[in-house]
Amino acid sequence: MSWLDRQSFLGAKSEQRLADATVGLVGLGGGNSHVAQQLAHVGIGNFVLIDADLISLTNLNRLIGGTWWYVLKRTAKVAIMKRMILAINPKARVEIYRKQWQLAGDALKRCEVIVGGLDNVRSKDELDAFCRRFLIPYIDQGMDVHKLGGHGHLVAGQVVLSEPGSPCLRCTGVVTDAALVEESRRYGAAGGRPQVVWSNGVLASLAVGLVVQLITPWSRRTRPGAYLSYDGNSGLVVEAERFRRWSASCTHYPNAAVGDMTFDIRKYMAGENSAGQPRVSLVERIRLYFRAMKNNMLV
Repeated sequence: MSWLDRQSFLGAKSEQRLADATVGLVGLGGGNSHVAQQLAHVGIGNFVLIDADLISLTNLNRLIGGTWWYVLKRTAKVAIMKRMILAINPKARVEIYRKQWQLAGDALKRCEVIVGGLDNVRSKDELDAFCRRFLIPYIDQGMDVHKLGGHGHLVAGQVVLSEPGSPCLRCTGVVTDAALVEESRRYGAAGGRPQVVWSNGVLASLAVGLVVQLITPWSRRTRPGAYLSYDGNSGLVVEAERFRRWSASCTHYPNAAVGDMTFDIRKYMAGENSAGQPRVSLVERIRLYFRAMKNNMLV
């Protein structure tokens, strides 16, 4: 008996597919802490966790796994998430990078799916562009609280799956030039956006569902991409009208604009590794060459 028997409905060999998969989580301050926990329970076997920050007192209202002890010890968020994942699944392999995600690009290239928990538009735009270049499905989560005049507040958010053949974050309006300009104008003085744990949890669960759909044969969507809109006041989740009506092709990322600009096939054919040292054997050279083709999206 396996600890994952109750999710065998996900399809043939789904347990092995999940165990073999590598998922990258960029930003761990709120929604992605839920995602990390749920993916560990689902059986994802490999994680790449990226966040430069330490836990603070203001994180305790939304950071799953966060405790007063970690705040007092000023623990890195990536370390907290790693301990939580391994407590659920000791066999998981967890890489952590306490740095900006742009400095961990080589690790992200190895991921089958990347889930973003970023709270600024510029970073969302850059990560979407990175994933488009390397043909990696990117799942973005966004949540905010809007004041409704004298009638309280609206808690709202969205989860967007951006992948080849689907609208990108710019197509869907998650990233706009106006938002980038406004964010740049407020840089350094904007402060953190309001966050609450329950709405983060809803969005994270939707994101995890999309990850599982991408990896297992459980349920195939009829079209690439997704845009799920959440109204926290009513509790409703619906497919965004803008996505439902979208029928054009993405003009922001041409199909030919893929691959690693630094990839040099001559290294592999000449029998040298990345350090300029000879390979052990021809068989090893061939194996690494084909792995390079997969990882670097040689087209």
